[in-house]
Amino acid sequence: MNTRITVIANQKGGVGKTTTAHALANGLNQEGHKALAVDTDPQGNLSFTMRADPDAPGAYEIMKGLVPVRDAIQRTGQGDIIGASLMLSGADMEFTSTGREYMLAKLLRPLHDAYSHIIIDSPPTLGILTINALTAAHDIVIPLGADAYSLQGLAQLYSTIERVREYCNPALEIAGLLITRHSGRTVLGRDLKAAIEEKAHYVGAKAYDTVIRESVAIREAQVQRSSLYAADPENNAVRDYLAFTGEYLMKGARWHG
Repeated sequence: MNTRITVIANQKGGVGKTTTAHALANGLNQEGHKALAVDTDPQGNLSFTMRADPDAPGAYEIMKGLVPVRDAIQRTGQGDIIGASLMLSGADMEFTSTGREYMLAKLLRPLHDAYSHIIIDSPPTLGILTINALTAAHDIVIPLGADAYSLQGLAQLYSTIERVREYCNPALEIAGLLITRHSGRTVLGRDLKAAIEEKAHYVGAKAYDTVIRESVAIREAQVQRSSLYAADPENNAVRDYLAFTGEYLMKGARWHG
């Protein structure tokens, strides 16, 4: 099985990074693809929302070599996940051995026969956990909130991507920039969308045609720890994330397992 590994990354918080990882993994499973979510964010928000057992071994334990990767997979009502814990917060200090950038890539290799997609939720930092995720991935989806601050960190993230390409993963591609929390009803929202599309061109990528509209259903799903798709199928966010999942599949970057 050819496995596409995609990391959802942005060092700025509040842009819908974890929501996008959650919705994409759920959407892929809903569309008949076998997807695994991997939570490498010490905050563990994706693990919490997917109702993963916080006491079970997860990303920290496999990166420490304490358990085999298959033993860290939890099967939840929302799909399979390798969970995260606060133990990951010390990763930059703890993982110091030569080749530390390649840990996650090596650990995920045995799963290439089991999943068609592996979706990695990375921390809102540019530390060793994000470097590991980028090194393991075929491509990256960058969520950007429809606000002026979202554009500020893109150049720094792109610089990190370029370093990863040079030293660890030359085949890494930017699958696209995903505009989240969008309100097309305002002039400001339309102007920011145009600015994000222009910035996408600057980093050699494209913005997805689909934009994710602001919706209370996203916050409700987080509070209820449920799949977004359990909400009203006519809800804006549900329709948008389903459209994004289809576009992600149709406009996939060149990748190989």
